[in-house]
Amino acid sequence: MRRIWSSLIGVVAVAAILVGINMFAESRLATARLDVTQQHLYTLAGGTKGIIAGLKDPVTLRLYYSRALGSRIPQYGAYADRVTEMLREYASAANGKIRLEFYDPEPFSDTEDRALAYGLQGVPMDQSGEQVYFGLAATNLIDDERTIAFFQPERERFLEFDLSKLIYELSNPKRPVVGTMTSLPLDGDPRAMMLAMQSGRQAGGQPWVSAVQLRDAFTVKPVPLDAQVIDPDIQVLLVAQAQGLSDNTLYAIDQFVMRGGRLMVMVDPHSEAQAQMPSQTGAPNENTGSNLQKLFDAWGVVYNPGKVVADIKGAWRVRANAQDRVQAVDFIAWYNIRDGLNKDDPATADLSQITVASPGAISKKPGSEISFTPLLSSSDQSGLIDVEKVKLFPDPAKLLGGFKPEGGPYVIAARVRGVLKSAFSGPPAAPANATAKVELPAFKAQTDAPANLVVVADSDILADRYWVQVQDFFGQSQATPFSDNGAFVSNLVGTLAGGDALIGLRSRGASLRPFTLVETMQQDAEARFRKTEQDLQAHLDETQKKLTELRTGRGNDKAAAVISEQQRASIDALRRDVADTRLKLRSVQLELRRDIAGLQNRLRLFDIALVPGVLAVLAIGLGLARRSRRARARA
Repeated sequence: MRRIWSSLIGVVAVAAILVGINMFAESRLATARLDVTQQHLYTLAGGTKGIIAGLKDPVTLRLYYSRALGSRIPQYGAYADRVTEMLREYASAANGKIRLEFYDPEPFSDTEDRALAYGLQGVPMDQSGEQVYFGLAATNLIDDERTIAFFQPERERFLEFDLSKLIYELSNPKRPVVGTMTSLPLDGDPRAMMLAMQSGRQAGGQPWVSAVQLRDAFTVKPVPLDAQVIDPDIQVLLVAQAQGLSDNTLYAIDQFVMRGGRLMVMVDPHSEAQAQMPSQTGAPNENTGSNLQKLFDAWGVVYNPGKVVADIKGAWRVRANAQDRVQAVDFIAWYNIRDGLNKDDPATADLSQITVASPGAISKKPGSEISFTPLLSSSDQSGLIDVEKVKLFPDPAKLLGGFKPEGGPYVIAARVRGVLKSAFSGPPAAPANATAKVELPAFKAQTDAPANLVVVADSDILADRYWVQVQDFFGQSQATPFSDNGAFVSNLVGTLAGGDALIGLRSRGASLRPFTLVETMQQDAEARFRKTEQDLQAHLDETQKKLTELRTGRGNDKAAAVISEQQRASIDALRRDVADTRLKLRSVQLELRRDIAGLQNRLRLFDIALVPGVLAVLAIGLGLARRSRRARARA
């Protein structure tokens, strides 16, 4: 009887320990999280934590997710789980500054109306017209809104970047200020517009579409080519084909970067857009190159303005010279880049094609400690040619005939990051024609933190001719892009405007991880299955051939078409052979299912029984140890 009571007390003690463990975990470990994924998918990056720490006012994130979408398409269900968990990570790190709300929009409900009011995208699931939603609406205290219309699984690698960018924009609702310093008519050419009006041609000299897109997203301030100080309100400075810059202006750009400003530089060995602009005398413009060599040398960037990157792959077909027999030829100085886009950078990951015209090449200076990340590269069918060969009146056929691809791919655009030293030892002397003295900020010899630059060796990316068709539609200009040049520029400026936090975020892995062991088993069995299938098909083909021969008697003699007993026996033997082969084929499939089913059963045993069993053993061990201590105390 005493043993029974002892056993009963032991069982009760074990149950009490298990209940206590659950209560302790619920009260103390409810918010504890451990990211054991291979790529740490749920661990927030340092840049994200910095953005969250900088939140001054609360932000509300509303996830509208139709569960019907996940039930019908499991890929979306897995992605929705990751989005939900990531949002919880953001809220957990924000200490109450991020509020989460989750909604399942039913058809024709108030919730669906609110989702549509936020601008979220509804996707029809079938012909009934029922729409599903998987988007995010975020608001701050002043009702400023940012949305992700629909979470696309193809962009899952940039989930953290997209969420952090959304929160950053809500916490900094003022539009970033972008300064533009250029010799190009980004904002239109009044002279060309006047000439077009006088000649009665379609209006020319309009603002470039790339500049219009920048103004749609940012506050743009023109910066003169002779500026001695960059306005401190400017967060990103776009220096595009800026020619003839004095040391005073180079010093202004240099110190802008030293003080933490973000810079996007677009230089060009030969600007095709500028070459097509008439000079003051009406003659072709020969001054079409640009360079910031003094700054590049100090910052660890190599650029040769005397060389153009030519590429056979993606080359434009242009009209050949009149004396040539062919009517069209590949112009290797103008080409579309598809494979050379960096798919791991959020600014270029979703782009499909960039068109360049007579671009240059950039590289990292040997011994430099900067981080150099290519964004846009030519193909392995590319090479360098002298810039003089593409100036004035180039001969595309002659260029193609004498071209030898070597040394490629070449980097045309790249991100540069690192602690940079100034290209100057102090402020240069004031320009001789200065009318007033300019107060310069204190000289900085180097950046306090890693600087963020984007260097592009082609300014024609901005020109309408190479990426968009502009047509007049009843008095309204309509732009139809055929390349992603405009998005390329806007995206890069946007990442720079987002600061170090967003630039530091890179692509992550996908949450839908393949079960490699099962896949290997399936592949092995599939290989066996295919081999058996091929053998079976060979048997069937051979049998059909023999049956045809036996039934036709190998000729036109109808008497010979009568099948003998020996022939019938052969046919029966072949049929049995086919049946045996099919049986082997079914056996292979059965073994495949048995192997996978056995693995699944073992995993279920591990998940369902082993972990609770280990906890139970630990609890029983603790109970026995406590009982042993009590027994020794009594003795």
